[in-house]
Order: sequence, then C-alpha cells, then structure tokens
Amino acid sequence: MSPFPPPHRVASRLLAIGLLATVPVGPVQSQRGPAATTASSTALPAFDSTTFTTLSWRNVGPWRGGRSVAVAGLPSNPLTYFAGYTGGGLWRTDDAGISWRNISDGWFASGSIGAIAVAPGDENVLYVGTGEHAIRGQSSTYGAGVYKSTDQGRNWTHVGLAATRQISAVRVHPGNPDVVYVAAQGDRWKGTSERGIYRSTDGGKTWTQVLKGENATSGASDLSMDPSNPRILYAAFWDHQRMPWMVRSGGAGSGIWKSSDGGDTWTRLSEGLPRLMGKIGVSVSPANPDRVYAIVEAENGGLFRSDDAGRTWRLQSGDRLIQTRSWYYMKITADPKNADVVWVNNAPLLRSIDGGRTFAVVPATHGDNHGLWINPNDSRYLINANDGGASISLDGGRSWSSQDNQPTAQFYHVTVDDDFPYKLYGGQQDNSSVIIASRSDGGAIGIRDWKEGPGCESANIGVHPAQSRYVYGGCYQGIIDEADQQTGPSRAILAGPGVNLTEPTDKTKYRFNWTAPIHVSQHDASVVYHGGNVLFRSTTRGQQWTPLSPDLTRNDKTRQGWGGGPITNEGAGGEVYGTIVVIEESPHDARTLYVGTDDGLIQRTRDGGATWSNVTPAAWGDGLVNEIAISPHDPATVYVAFRKDRLGDPTPHVFVSRDYGATWTRMVNGLRDGEPVRVVREDPVQRGLLYAGTETGVYVSFDAGARWMPFRGNFPVVPVTDLQLRHGDLIAATEGRAFWILDDLSVLRQRSAAMAASGAHLYAPREAVLFAGSGGFGAPRNAGRNPPYGATVYFRMPAVPDSAATVSLQFLDSKGAVVRSFASRGDSLNRLVVRPGLNTFTWNLRRAAPARVGNVLLFGAPGDGGARVSPGDYTVRLTVGSASQTQPLKVVQDPRLTVPAAVLAERDSVANLLASRIDEIHSAVHRLRDVKTQVQGYVTRAANTSAADTISKAGRALNATLDTIDPKLTTKAANGQDIINYANGINGQYGFLLGQVEGNTTLTQPVKDRLAELEKVWETIRREVERVETVDVPAFNALLKANNVPGVVTPAKPKGPIA
Repeated sequence: MSPFPPPHRVASRLLAIGLLATVPVGPVQSQRGPAATTASSTALPAFDSTTFTTLSWRNVGPWRGGRSVAVAGLPSNPLTYFAGYTGGGLWRTDDAGISWRNISDGWFASGSIGAIAVAPGDENVLYVGTGEHAIRGQSSTYGAGVYKSTDQGRNWTHVGLAATRQISAVRVHPGNPDVVYVAAQGDRWKGTSERGIYRSTDGGKTWTQVLKGENATSGASDLSMDPSNPRILYAAFWDHQRMPWMVRSGGAGSGIWKSSDGGDTWTRLSEGLPRLMGKIGVSVSPANPDRVYAIVEAENGGLFRSDDAGRTWRLQSGDRLIQTRSWYYMKITADPKNADVVWVNNAPLLRSIDGGRTFAVVPATHGDNHGLWINPNDSRYLINANDGGASISLDGGRSWSSQDNQPTAQFYHVTVDDDFPYKLYGGQQDNSSVIIASRSDGGAIGIRDWKEGPGCESANIGVHPAQSRYVYGGCYQGIIDEADQQTGPSRAILAGPGVNLTEPTDKTKYRFNWTAPIHVSQHDASVVYHGGNVLFRSTTRGQQWTPLSPDLTRNDKTRQGWGGGPITNEGAGGEVYGTIVVIEESPHDARTLYVGTDDGLIQRTRDGGATWSNVTPAAWGDGLVNEIAISPHDPATVYVAFRKDRLGDPTPHVFVSRDYGATWTRMVNGLRDGEPVRVVREDPVQRGLLYAGTETGVYVSFDAGARWMPFRGNFPVVPVTDLQLRHGDLIAATEGRAFWILDDLSVLRQRSAAMAASGAHLYAPREAVLFAGSGGFGAPRNAGRNPPYGATVYFRMPAVPDSAATVSLQFLDSKGAVVRSFASRGDSLNRLVVRPGLNTFTWNLRRAAPARVGNVLLFGAPGDGGARVSPGDYTVRLTVGSASQTQPLKVVQDPRLTVPAAVLAERDSVANLLASRIDEIHSAVHRLRDVKTQVQGYVTRAANTSAADTISKAGRALNATLDTIDPKLTTKAANGQDIINYANGINGQYGFLLGQVEGNTTLTQPVKDRLAELEKVWETIRREVERVETVDVPAFNALLKANNVPGVVTPAKPKGPIA
C-alpha cells in the first residue's frame, strides 16, 4: 500500500472524524511563559471537513511559467502533451500549449516531477517519476516515488519507490505497458542505497533494483531504451552529492552501463570514454540502434558517439556550450527519424545535424533547457522543458508556444505593502523579480497587473509597507538595486562592488547568500538592512552602507572556497555559504533585531547593532535558520523555522522562545515527519494562532503550536517558501505554483466563538470595500483570480436545515431597513445555498434588483442587482426558522477615492432613483403584456357571440396600442450582440445612465441633464401606460360586459423591491 495516499483524502479523513494528524517526532518541552495561557484549558475539537474546503485559496499568478525538467506527448495526437514542473506538479495541454490544466492535484504527494513516460503500446498508460533531476541547492525539492495512470491522467495510483527521492527517467516497454524501468538518481544531500535502475514487470506492483551504483552517492542520471529491441538498455550513472557550500559532480561511480537482456545483467562501457566523469546523458538513435550518443561531463568532455552499440566511443565535439554547468543540464535526445540529428539541452538549446560534430543554437522560449521530447512518428512535433516552463513546437523548433500561460513560478519569498490594492513582491527563479497586484480593476489579474521589479531571479525584496515608492531588490553575489515606482528607473547600490562570480568564497571581501535578505525598517523608511556575512545598514538609500556587525556566521573556512568540483566549478552564487539568510526586526522596538544564518546560527541585538548575542542552542547543531518571526503580541516571543534537510535530515523543526532567545522549545506535534518547515508566522490579530509553510503545503495551529493540523482546502501540494499576514489575508509564496492568497481570516480568528455555539453561528464579517474596479470583460483562463466583490459572510450550520425551515441572510441599513435579502427558498437571483458545516456567501453590495423582463439585457447596467449601497454601517442577520442572530458590517469607499460624503450621497440618491425607474418600467411591461394576453384570450372566447366582430376589432385596436408602447418601454436585446441590433427602450436608457452614474464618484452635469431629459420622456410614456390601464382597458371591459363576456382584470401595480 502506498505510504502517500492522495493529499485531499488524507485531509478530509482526518478532519471529518475530528482528529488532529499527529506524528511522533521527539519530545516536546513544556510550554513556558505568558503565551502558554493562550491555549484553552479544554482542547477545542478540530474543524469539520467543510472548514478548509469552504475557505478557498486563490491563485494570484503571475501566469508566467516556472521551472520544468520533464515533458512527454501522445505520439498519436500532436496536440496533447504533458509537462512536469519542479514543484508545480503535472500539467496537460490538448491544444498544443494554448492552455494547460493540472492533472496531479489531489493525487500526488509531491509537486516535483522528474520524468514522464507514455506507454508506446497503450497511450492510456502513463508513468510519472517524481523528484526533479536538475538538483539545485535552492528552489528544489524531493519526490514521492512513481505514479501510474491507466486513463491518461484522470486517476492516479502511487506505485512505490518513494525512497528514491529524485527520478531522472522512466522507460516503458513498447509492447508491454506493464514492463517499466525507472532511473533513480537518489537523494541529493546524502548517500543512500535507494538509487539505480529499477524494473517492474507487473505495472508497478513490485520493483526490482536491477542495477545499483558503485557507491552510495552514485545514481542513475539517464536511461535509454532501444525501441527496436527493448531488451537493450543504456544507463548513465552520476556520482554526485550536494552540500550547502558545494556541488560535487563526478567520481568513480559515474559511467555508462549496458544491458542486452532487459536488465538482468549489465556491462560497464568504457572504451573511448574519459576515466573521470561527472554527469552524463545518453540516447540511443531509434533511426540506427547501433548509434548511441552521450553527453559527458569530464575534463575533456562533450558529445561522445558510439557506432557499434556502445563497444567503443569517440569524442565528436568538445564545444563548451554543450556541457557548461553540467550538474544542471546534460540531457541529450536523438532524433527518431534521422540518425545524424541529435539535440542537447543546455543554456541554450542546441541541435546537430552532422552526427554531433557541430552544434547550432535553436532559439527557444528560455535560456536554460532541461528536457526535450520528440514525437517518434514525426520529428516536427517537439516539447521543451526549461526554466520558464514548457513550450511546444509543431515545426521542428522554428517557433514555439507561449509560456505565459502557466502559473508555475517558483518564488523564494514574498513581501507585501499597504497600497490599495496591496501588492506582492518576490523573486522568481530564473526569471525576474515580480511586483504584482493582489487584485485588479478588471476581471482577472493579468499581464497588465504585474511588472518586473528590481534585482533579479533570486531577489529578496525590501519595501516599506506604507511608503512603497522605493523598492529594494537583490540578486546573487550581493547585487542590490533600488527601483523608484513613481518614476521607473533603478539604481545599482551594491555594498561591495566586485565581481564575485566564480571567485572562491574564502577570498571575497563579503559573502552573500543566493537570496540575501533585504529589509526596510518598519519604524523608519529611510533605514535599509542588507545581509551578507555581516549585517549592513544604510540611511541614504544605498549611497553608503555601514557594517552593523562583525561576521555573524560560523565562518568555517573548511566550508568556503570553490563552489563545485572535482571537474566543473560552480560560481553563480548558490553555493556561497556562511551567510545571513533572514533579518527580523522587532515590530515592538526598532533596536531589537535577529538574524539567522545558513550555517545554523541565530544572532540577536537589542541595542541597534552595537552588541550581538549568539542565542543559538548548541543542541541544534548544523542547519539552516530558514525564517524568524517575532510575535506581534509579545516582544519576547520569537519563532524559528529550522532546517537540517540540506545535511540529509528532513525532520521538521519549529522552535519558539518566549524570553528573547534565552531558551527554546520545539513544537512539531502534528507535522508530518520527513517534511521540513520553511516558515512560521503568528496571526497579528489572534494571539496563539500560528501558520507554517512546509515542503508540501500549509499547516495551522490554534493553540500556540502545541498541535498542528494540515490546512489544505484547494491549496496545491507545493513547497511553501514564505507566508505573510496582512490586511486580514494569508499570502503564500510557493516554489512551483506562484503566489496564492487566502482572503479573509475571520473564520480562523473567531474559531473559539464558533465552536462554543451549539447551533447555527454567524461570524462577524470583515469590512467590505466598494471597490472602484470596472470588472472588465470577464475572467480569462490564463490569469490570476480576483477576490469576490462585496461583503463575504461566513455562517456555520450544525446540520442540514429542516425542509420546513427557511434559512435567510438579510442585510439591513443603519435604520434597520432591509436592503437585500437572500433565502434558501429564494429565486435564482436571491437564492441562498445552505449546506451542513461552514457556509460562505458574498453580497455584491447592491440593493434588490429591479423587476426583470425575461432575459432582456440592459447595456451598461448592473445585471446582478439594483444600485450599489452607500458607505456606512450595516447589519447582517442570519435567520434559521424562527431564530435569528446578527453581526455588524461596515462598508467603506475604495481608499483610492477621496470624495466627501455629501457628494457620494447625491450620486447614490440618483442611482437609487434610476434603479427605481427601471423597476417601474419593467413592472409596467409585465402588466401590459399580461393585458395583451388576456385580451387575445377574450377575443377568442367571444368568437361565437353575436358581437364577435366588434370585440375582435376592439381587441385588435387595444393590442395595437400595447404593441406601440412595448418597444418604448423595453429593448428586445438578450445578449451582447443583440444590443447593436435592437433599439433601446426607455429601460435601456435608464440602465445605461445608471452605469454612468456608478462609474463616477460625482454626478457630472451631462448626467444631470440626461436624467432630466429621460424623466420627461418617461413621464410621457407613463401617461400612455396609465391611459391604457385607466381608459382603454375599462372600455374594453365594458364592451365585454355588455355582451356577457367576462372582462379583463388589469394586474394591480406591485409594490416593487426598490427601497
């Protein structure tokens, strides 16, 4: 049985039975200090399963692809492809990359995909190996083994090999989809036995390790199968290990092996190959099975070729461009139709058409390329995996599909400002830094709502929340820029200008982490901090920097020097070690700061940097202080997310100190073992409410960390690199699914009150904003989601309400008058859907809608209610049967608008008048149309009377009058194109004017003039309606009565819903 059941089933099972998922992870010390009183003396039960499913996260974007290393396609269908991302899961397109959809959510326990294989003999069968093979020191995570689908990805089964961690290739027998091979690269941080070549002959039910490496750090980096004889396999092995300070690529275990009996026996191939090799990619030519290509990292490495099925090898090209940064690339693909054509994935994408002797650059959609799949039936059809996502070519690589339709970005951190709408800042791996709005004025958060920020891909962003003009963004090797959001330009303000790329770190003046932290003081916007191995401070926007500390790291010289070896150096900056990775300024005291280092130290100053204290417990040992958070409620309480996974120990660690770091307590009860924690934050409103971001998602604790529970809902399985709590929302940065926001934490903050209620419970709603955005022309598929517009209300039902009981939500103004009402027995526009458990409903801040006339569309008018309400104090009332409860609701104007209340009141008064006019008009339409129907009926009934001709003539005349009035009242337009075909009635004119009124904060003179014109027109039409109802209908009734035919009953004027 799989050790990784589908994540959504785990969460729902645990929550539904009211239990917390607890995993023994070692002793937890008793809680000490004042925060211990925040936990209730009687443990509150867990939320039921509806809580987290109702609290819906939304993907903000940006819709710009993130790193992918695994791709495949359906040979029979040139429009269908699959892409695996390094954190973002598995995605599918059925239109050659125009749009993508995730097919692993709810099934996979890891979002990191290393390999994808479609069974050649049965394209319904897919195998996916998890755990990326391009193993970075940062922005990489581990896999959970192999998953299998027998219906092209609709359903999945976990079929084992979870301990392999990273998988580089999966190959399926062309004639038997149950015979499958897996190239397991293995744990990047430590030596293990779970690596090599695995084979299953029963579709993944059981596995046999048919080839293991020569040592514990040698895993399979590639596997190639001869499609004409699947017994023949070529396996590339890579002797490697990552350390936080170095990537070792190469050793005795690197090499190429061959099997001619389906993996039962193997022979090492060596003639013509270098003695010391690093990472290797291998590909047998389907066009000529005797030809085998290998891309080899070596002192004199490059493209090697064998033309005798691997017996001997010859170097074809030593071009540096095809073998640079070998640990990251080294994937090779032979063309299925032409033995002289071979592709190499590197930076850039390259192709040879002369058997590997020379290579030419193929323009691709991104510079860093990791995987290529070529349709075996037609070499024109390609899919490329790169650091910007996945792209498809249908013309052999001359053109490619867009990657700006994949929300799979990897972000290192997130910073949030106080603008409205507030903005998110972060660095996207191998792209740029990003500044994106949390919501847009249109229908979705699209490309116009984000921009590139300062710094580069690894940017840690600093910005003052309330003064966001100047934004500070970092880059590797300590590069830092300042961007001016008002004027646009940026400035380079590096503290120690010097080219540190490729330099040994023990020789550089300063050491900066790949994502060196930047912090703008929340107490003084002129103060900027930047972390290297010392803490820098500037009060001149980076014109001068002052070291505020000595070296705050362990400064272990044995862990400094070259970043890579023994063959290829790695000097980009990811291996710079002994650096500050987090700066935490106390919200209570500007002179109190903590810094955390990548070599496991926590340093504290309480005097603005004059003196520093090492408050790291000796028992922690080596590790990474990934994040520090000071409690917003207690200046002495500080939380730390501590990681040891980069040293081979993935045990989760969350620590808390309640005495400024003098003592520490570990609190991991409920966190899944083997899942590192990257960040922990405390809610700024509810003391003791904690949130943690881990390697697979978000956890929440309601009792100051004594117990944790998974907070999944619709949140994907993805590493969470950062969490921020601002504006009542929870904002998450992910390593593979871009930015996510959980809007409105009211339910979590009010949990105690809700759980104390025995029956239905109405939560206090948060402030609602009359957002000024227009909504645009709908929400495109490839864009981030906006929050729902209006006032969102949560209420809890203990069970399904009795069928005889009505459940209603009413919104009342400050005078107690009902402004809008929704009920479980309401019509489609006012229906309240009620379920057992937690319910949510969003009122769009509009009054009751005018009477409707069929499916008539009024151009420019609101279609989902009447006029918008005014800012002010309102009340929400929940009624279940005869029992009611209320909560206050405050509605405020969009903060970007500064308009006097009297001006708004005048505008809203006119808006209400216009909505009332539409209601009057539509009511008249209904009455007159009913009259027409009755008249026609009575004409028919009178057909056999002596006055048939007279009644028929009178009826036709009356209906002719009605036919003349009807188009004056209403348009026949029923859709967005009809509005340019059919004339507007008076209702359309009023509706359009309502839209114009609500589109401005003040009444313009043209609006006032137009209203006066319409009122005159309506008065004329209204008199025509009244004449029909008071003169023409009574006259027709009299005629009927005189001839003993029952008369027309004119419908009474209804009391409309417009207040």
